[in-house]
Amino acid sequence: MGDLLIADTQEARVPLWRQIQLTAQVIQRVRRGASGTAALDCIDQELRPGVQALAFAVWRNLGRAEAIRAAIVKRLPTPAVDSILCVALALVWPGDVLSYDEFTLVNQAVEAAKRTPETRMQANFLNACLRRFIRERSQLVEQTNDNLVARWNHPLWWVERVKQDHPLHWEAILSSANGLPPMTLRVNQKRISSHDYADVMRAAGVPFSVGPGHEIYLDAAKPVRLIPGFQEGWVSVQDAAAQLAAPLLLDGFLPTTGLRVLDACAAPGGKTGHLLEFAECQVTALEIDEIRAQRISENLVRLGLQGTIQVADACRPQDWWDGQLFDAVLLDAPCTASGIVRRHPDIRWLRRESDIGQLALLQQKLLQVLWPLIRPGGRLLYCTCSIFREEGADQVETFLAHNTNALLLDSPGHLVNRTTRKSELVLNNQICDYDGFYYALLQKK
Repeated sequence: MGDLLIADTQEARVPLWRQIQLTAQVIQRVRRGASGTAALDCIDQELRPGVQALAFAVWRNLGRAEAIRAAIVKRLPTPAVDSILCVALALVWPGDVLSYDEFTLVNQAVEAAKRTPETRMQANFLNACLRRFIRERSQLVEQTNDNLVARWNHPLWWVERVKQDHPLHWEAILSSANGLPPMTLRVNQKRISSHDYADVMRAAGVPFSVGPGHEIYLDAAKPVRLIPGFQEGWVSVQDAAAQLAAPLLLDGFLPTTGLRVLDACAAPGGKTGHLLEFAECQVTALEIDEIRAQRISENLVRLGLQGTIQVADACRPQDWWDGQLFDAVLLDAPCTASGIVRRHPDIRWLRRESDIGQLALLQQKLLQVLWPLIRPGGRLLYCTCSIFREEGADQVETFLAHNTNALLLDSPGHLVNRTTRKSELVLNNQICDYDGFYYALLQKK
């Protein structure tokens, strides 16, 4: 058949069957354990935007797609065939993911199978499965509605954990996690005021709104090269929840200049930059990975800021600490990243329930190791981009119980998306369009 073309975000013209073929390869790599970012990095740069858009749509519908496939197919197909089948089902079942009718999607998926050596002999099988779905759509969807994985498009353990941790609003949290995130900007107040930057955006004709923390919400996401003032360091792309870190840690903290601040686990450097923008302070940014540490440096150069960047393990202060106590420590601890799945929808399919306990042990160790490095009267802000209590409220409650010289000053708690109502676990946060985050501000007595 002829090549139906699909335009990617760079306006390159690519056959839809080719996009589906590459998307299936990405899905298959993630099923083998690669991150979505790593899997997409294997795709040619010119084709990557279109493939990423399809892959994200697939991950947001993969639970339903796999449930429908199980209802249609008695024996699990080979990985290559199953990847194309589930990609097609994930794209076709909602009926509104792409601007192509279902028969076009089916034809192009079959074409992708024909042009892939590992799946060529199964093209007719794939065609039969997809056309059966089209014929029996309502029955198959109804048949899988009671399947929690299909309904919420998250692994079963994940659904049950969110239900346990947030019993009043678990459905709204899972629903919002499958939505599209906003593109949010942080204004570099050392380069331009929020008011003046808003004028720049209006003059450029870029639709936007301003949040309660003066963050800028773009009405539509765009490449950073098209954001006014980005290359000049006027703004950074950062979720509104992440923008809470610097003011929580440093607002009202005396002295207001010359503070020694440690940003542990700092890459890619968004919060490092915000700390330096927010106050006159000396920031040491730690990152265990050399390549990721380079990203911190690049971000600071773009923003016109200076900090000390060290490639080191935060758990081993004997390798990097100069012996001088810090006034403040930002511990953005490694976590499951369960709060940012709307930005990285592959995460839910990569994580295992056992990861929570393993990461909680690392978080506990980091708290124990970094707490002695803070002067009396100093502060530590503990945060994770997680919605799981074991990585947030439970972790801090345990720390406070074992450290009598620690005082909880403030905690916005487990931040949730604005589509939910305030839950019993949230202490004082405003309901905004946040990623899932946990914050707790501790002071040493």
